[in-house]
Amino acid sequence: MTNPLQNRTTPEPDHDTNSISGGASWCKSIAPVGSNALASPAPGVAGADRHRGAPIRQDATEGGSHPDEGESHSCHSTDCTHATPPKSHVQQRERLRHEKKRMHQPSCRMNDDEYQLLARAAAACNMSIANYLARAALKAARNLDFTAAEIAGEREMLKELFDLRTALNRIGNNLNQVAAALNSDEPAPQARAVLAGVDRVSLRVDALVQRYLDGERSAA
Repeated sequence: MTNPLQNRTTPEPDHDTNSISGGASWCKSIAPVGSNALASPAPGVAGADRHRGAPIRQDATEGGSHPDEGESHSCHSTDCTHATPPKSHVQQRERLRHEKKRMHQPSCRMNDDEYQLLARAAAACNMSIANYLARAALKAARNLDFTAAEIAGEREMLKELFDLRTALNRIGNNLNQVAAALNSDEPAPQARAVLAGVDRVSLRVDALVQRYLDGERSAA
């Protein structure tokens, strides 16, 4: 018997078409023989990754995967929370320290006795003169009612002292007139009124001294 297949002609393969798909083609590599360069993959066909084991990431500005997240993130504006990392605790402490830093430096004038009193008080509290002065001033400012009352009391006492000095000078002149009249054997009808004025001024002086002593005891 003769084999019927032997009489048929076997069609030769077409070398000009792609064996994968009749409509797909690719560019042949123009790299020299032995080069590591790879030809471009055909459209729709996945090419080999040249970085084996490394994750492939697209640029975040093109809507690809965010460097810190797996999901897509495409905003990247100036208000984006991903663009600026949160401030550390050290930066926050530095900002708070800068806000509480004392930038103003008021000045005051004192005589020698006042400055020596201030220096002794600061040394007794183991503080510098500037720190002691600032602490005392802030304490007085925070307790404004007491400070205002104390200052008002001191001003009132000073006013009373000036008034007493004026009254004593006037009474002194009146006493001199009474003494001159008595020495010349002339009548001095104003003598009783002058002596009564001396008694009144003496009582005011005693009251002022007692008030000052009471204030010193309460401050101590």
